[in-house]
Amino acid sequence: MPDADLDLGVMRIPAVRRYLASAALSTTGISLMLTVLFKQAFDITDDALTIGIIGLLQFVPAVLLVVVSGYVADRFDRRRVTALMTVGRVLCAVAFIVYSRDVGDVSDGSDAAIWPVYVITLAFGSFDAIAIPARRAIAPLAVERELLPKLVASAAVTYVLATVVGPIAGGFLYSAGPDLAYLVVAVLFLASIPPILRTPYANQPTRITERPSVKLALEGLSFIRRSPIVLSAISLDMFAVLFGGAVALIPVIAEERLGVGDIAYGWLRAAPGIGAGITGLVLAARPVTRRVGPTLLAVVAIFGAFHVTLGLTTNYAVAFVSLVIAAGADMVSMTIRSTLVPLATPDSQLGRVTAVESVFIGASNELGAFESGVAARAIGAPWAIAGGGIATVAIAAGFAAFVPTLRRIDTYDDVDAEVGEPSVA
Repeated sequence: MPDADLDLGVMRIPAVRRYLASAALSTTGISLMLTVLFKQAFDITDDALTIGIIGLLQFVPAVLLVVVSGYVADRFDRRRVTALMTVGRVLCAVAFIVYSRDVGDVSDGSDAAIWPVYVITLAFGSFDAIAIPARRAIAPLAVERELLPKLVASAAVTYVLATVVGPIAGGFLYSAGPDLAYLVVAVLFLASIPPILRTPYANQPTRITERPSVKLALEGLSFIRRSPIVLSAISLDMFAVLFGGAVALIPVIAEERLGVGDIAYGWLRAAPGIGAGITGLVLAARPVTRRVGPTLLAVVAIFGAFHVTLGLTTNYAVAFVSLVIAAGADMVSMTIRSTLVPLATPDSQLGRVTAVESVFIGASNELGAFESGVAARAIGAPWAIAGGGIATVAIAAGFAAFVPTLRRIDTYDDVDAEVGEPSVA
């Protein structure tokens, strides 16, 4: 495994710089947009379920398009697919600008119709469903295999720094006007297109050439079923994300539990990014190289435990720190999984596997938001969050007890890239 000094070498690679620049701009745009969108929707309806519905509408396209998105990522140039779908994101941001100017100020309640938000969100989710597998499958092509863990750690740091900047900016911009915030989102999306198109490959992709078919498109799902490591790593994170959807309820927590305003809300929304960013910097210098499987199980349990604390507190500082620590644990989990999956998957199937992974994990963020919104209405936000944390801890314990394949992974070299099985017992 490369030492810490190799980080600077990785950052000097043009492909890495361009890939990370594009990811930073895109992720900042998305996190800014969601910060404003969740707050705006809650201000219009004063109902936590609205946030849940928005999450569900982001999730549905990923499920419906999983067959198409994976095939497209493995059949066509992943850089061009990402760029084209980003243009669609720009159009959605413009639609949000138009909507925001029509409804005006909603900070004191509004009778504005919420259905246009749902329609635009569904369209945005559709573009995302195709863009995400394509973008994620670019990383293993940008560097040699031995540098992938370093690139994953660097990408994770970039991601979380963007999720700090986006929400903080969102809090300030929302105070100035949602339409201005969405304009900034559109500019960020546009700026992310040139770097991704100009990202060179260190490894030539192995593209599929067969005619489209359901069987071919579903090979990603079949591979995951045959690969205990990939299946268990994805499933563990999926359940953790599904029940740990507290981030979506931050507007509710900020207003009903903590009694803070828009700017404090923006900082609270940024707390997960701060925790993940600090952890990501540590991982970039000292990546997890031993006891990979046990570490993954432990950090998922920590993630759940601090959701319990978040759900039960009424103190702003405690809530902030809980989000920071939970996100730091999630960063370790995400980094391990993001390294395991491409190492265990042949490049010719990586796009389709990543598409399924996006449904399991990426889209589960949105489904988790829906679950949290429904639970918050039924039993209140505090117990919706705390109950999700308890469930996450129980799930981590269950995987530790009943999934020995994951528990046995010591180093990344134990992963067989052909079948996803540990190469040693």
